[in-house]
Amino acid sequence: MALRQALGRGLQLGRGLLLRWGPPRLPPAPAARGLLPPPPPPARYRFLRESVSGLAGRLRRQLVLRGPRGARGLSLAFGLGLGLLEQGLEEQRQAASACRHIQTIFIRKNKPLKDPLSTFRWQGFKLEEYLIGQPIGKGCSAAVYEAAIPLSSNYQRSEDSKPLEGKSPDAQWDHGSVIHPAETKPIQTNQQRAAFPLAIKMMWNISAGSSSEAILSTMRQELVPASGSALSGEYGAVACHRRPVFGKKRLEPHPNIIQVIRAFTSSVPLLPGAYVDYPDVLPLSLNPSGIGHSRTLFLVMKNYPCTLRQYLSKRNSDAHLSTLMILQLLEGVDHLVRHGIAHRDLKSDNILVEFDSAGCPWLVITDFGCCLADENIGLSLPFTSWYVDRGGNGCLMAPEVVTAIPGPGVLIDYSKADAWAVGAIAYEILGLCNPFYGQGRSSLESRSYQEDQLPALPDTVPFDVKQVVKMLLQRDPNKRLSARVAANVLHLSLWGENILVPKRLKLDKMIGWLLHQSAATLLMDGLVDRSRVETKMKTCFLANLEYEDLWEAAFLLLSWRNHSA
Repeated sequence: MALRQALGRGLQLGRGLLLRWGPPRLPPAPAARGLLPPPPPPARYRFLRESVSGLAGRLRRQLVLRGPRGARGLSLAFGLGLGLLEQGLEEQRQAASACRHIQTIFIRKNKPLKDPLSTFRWQGFKLEEYLIGQPIGKGCSAAVYEAAIPLSSNYQRSEDSKPLEGKSPDAQWDHGSVIHPAETKPIQTNQQRAAFPLAIKMMWNISAGSSSEAILSTMRQELVPASGSALSGEYGAVACHRRPVFGKKRLEPHPNIIQVIRAFTSSVPLLPGAYVDYPDVLPLSLNPSGIGHSRTLFLVMKNYPCTLRQYLSKRNSDAHLSTLMILQLLEGVDHLVRHGIAHRDLKSDNILVEFDSAGCPWLVITDFGCCLADENIGLSLPFTSWYVDRGGNGCLMAPEVVTAIPGPGVLIDYSKADAWAVGAIAYEILGLCNPFYGQGRSSLESRSYQEDQLPALPDTVPFDVKQVVKMLLQRDPNKRLSARVAANVLHLSLWGENILVPKRLKLDKMIGWLLHQSAATLLMDGLVDRSRVETKMKTCFLANLEYEDLWEAAFLLLSWRNHSA
């Protein structure tokens, strides 16, 4: 009975001390994502647990040596430790529960806007249904064109657009001057995109054969961001339709990720500029010296005004807009990591841009042809020989990827590789040359650079953004920020200044701020245009809200600021 009373007194005393002096400060807890192990307990609670365990061991020894009376003092301390631990963990549980409730509300709202083919539910699965306009861009494996589905039977191609006898095949597409690579394409006007709200991507089929099954299997990476109904028109022709994306993961929709709304195979047509831009990949029926097959894969997406590279070439650097753009890329990459997918070809040409009603840019990651999205291996690629594909864009390949040496049991971890690429692209967004492009003394190689060789960012760039870019470009992935924590740091830097002023973070103030942000975002979502970038970014933040990641970002941000003070 005496032992039980002592433990009770210790618990009461522990609770009383906490009520008087406040909860203990919480150090950062590491993020847990995908296949990573669950986060260890915070350092203070781990210390308490170890202390309580030690006291328990000593208590048992004292009970053996001296009996219950000799262990009464230790019992009091043991109860005190349990009281401290119980109260702190209860506050943690309440905070984590609040984050989960907020996240549940905003997950449903964090979806892409209505796609352009939503009113054409049973249309768009055949190439013949599309009116195809001018080329938008050309890459190493595909060409992209403007496209539209005519609204009525009166909106048809003119007689001049049909094949003409006695003229060259290109004469049937006499639409004016031919636009070549995407780099030279001007930013589209609203009028141009209104006439052609869609973009159709024609893959070049050199090795996949001409059957639908072989084409879809060979080009399955391109189908990772496809919507659930995108392949509805193909399933009847594909024998292995029980595996919808042929062993590849299907990515859930996200506002910062392109969505393929139609995907189908069809015969290769002669499109504008084909003889100039890609004659060698045409089939024999269109070019006697062509090496392409007669059928290929077509992907239909929303038509965006320009690429990030084109947009950056036309604008002056603005710190706030630049921060928002970096944040959007981090949100997109975090969504990929959550689903066990690595893009592996991030660059400014593979990022599309549209604008909200205030002219603020919204970024969308596209071109998944090099992605790693295997159901069996996740983000860890077995690297057994040099023939294993490590991805595209060698200039922006993370150090742990480019320096990997193949061998038995060797795995390349891509969990932070795309985050590293975002750090490199951030230089372009902030108005500087990408340090990993080009030649000369100022150019760096991801294989061999050192962190102190990274160019200094302009003084106009906020301190928090500089630190995020620096931490994203750490060579060691264990020291590098994850996309989620980096995004949370920028979110807190943009919207949470009032809770970061005190040197000591408090759980109650943090939760109060989150509830305020949630209410304000819901109100703005109902009163203001939903396409506004800041509202969409806050929705992304709240939809991905997790207690451990938020606290890690908050303490990291405060430690940077305190260290620089």
